[in-house]
Amino acid sequence: MQSGTTDGSDNKSGERSRLSVLSSHFQPPPISLSPSMATSSDEKTVALTTTPSDSPTIFDKIINKEIPSEIVYEDEKVLAFRDISPQAPTHIIIIPKVKDGLTRLSMAEERHVEILGHLLYVAKLVAKQENLDDGFRVVINDGPLGCQSVYHLHVHLLGGRQMNWPPG
Repeated sequence: MQSGTTDGSDNKSGERSRLSVLSSHFQPPPISLSPSMATSSDEKTVALTTTPSDSPTIFDKIINKEIPSEIVYEDEKVLAFRDISPQAPTHIIIIPKVKDGLTRLSMAEERHVEILGHLLYVAKLVAKQENLDDGFRVVINDGPLGCQSVYHLHVHLLGGRQMNWPPG
């Protein structure tokens, strides 16, 4: 049996062509996503279109228990919860309970040193709690080009799989 099409052209390019036509008929209508509903594929788009501000965010609603989250750690200064769009088997967001102008890392001032250190210490505690003994990654996105989509400083704790380098 001969592979390819009847005209002798490569069947793979024909399949790709048919697949692209077929898949175009099954595309869902475009929807507007809030940063909290973004998937990894549109996180970059959300980050590039979100206007940095000091306004209340979805994280403020989580802190105030206005929307549900799976909290894994809480103390008087920080809250840690599972990401709704995990990028690793373990993906936890750690946030300060009081924003204090700290919408992004580049806005940090000397007065924020204590909370910044506490966020990293809590990342270590949560990593241990989550049994990430073989390693984990801590990420802080800053600004549109850093893919920050929520303007309330937050730390991503990722683990449970082999991380790649370079990231992003």
